[in-house]
Amino acid sequence: VCGACTVRVDGVASRACLMLAVQADGRRVDTVEGLAGDDGPLSDLQAAFRRHHALQCGFCTAGILNSCADFLGRERDPSEAQVRDMLSGHLCRCTGYTGIVRAVLEVAAQRREQRQEERDDV
Repeated sequence: VCGACTVRVDGVASRACLMLAVQADGRRVDTVEGLAGDDGPLSDLQAAFRRHHALQCGFCTAGILNSCADFLGRERDPSEAQVRDMLSGHLCRCTGYTGIVRAVLEVAAQRREQRQEERDDV
């Protein structure tokens, strides 16, 4: 239950180690590779992790990114406390979580601004 194996099953963060393969039958399972575009550019979340040095050894990063993607899909204006609470299901011994929290909050802010600009354009 360290969180490193977290994938998104039908868009919801799920621990692969706690699922049987039959439970995934007929469902969409996305790994961290599914966050990037088909032509390879990093997603906004992955790019923010890079900018904020939110990864080091990389062991936990895939699971954390999948949880963050699910979280940001549900929480459009998260507080730092909410981000830290979401991350509490992940063990990371390298980063101290500060860069991860900053990256998630930055992406949330960028997405809010983008939604506002889209509304202003209409």
